[in-house]
Amino acid sequence: MGNTLEAVHLLEVTLQKLLSNYEFLVKENQILLQSNTKLQHQLLEKEQFLANLKQEYEMLKIAKTIEGSSKDTKDTKLKINALIREIDKCIVQLQE
Repeated sequence: MGNTLEAVHLLEVTLQKLLSNYEFLVKENQILLQSNTKLQHQLLEKEQFLANLKQEYEMLKIAKTIEGSSKDTKDTKLKINALIREIDKCIVQLQE
């Protein structure tokens, strides 16, 4: 009978440890999920900021080329032609 009581007591102690570990892991998981969400949001903001900077850089490059102070006139002409083709496609789609 003593062995049975010891086994039950040992089982209870083990179960308490497991429950304690489970609660800790659940809390840690919640914290990590919140941190992950926050970092994903920050990454999205940085990507949008970078895209805006790239677009602004391209516009400045075009403006400098049109101004005549840049060596990238060929690139600018190609970009302008691409924009014109894109506008023409939009006009065709609007007419349909």
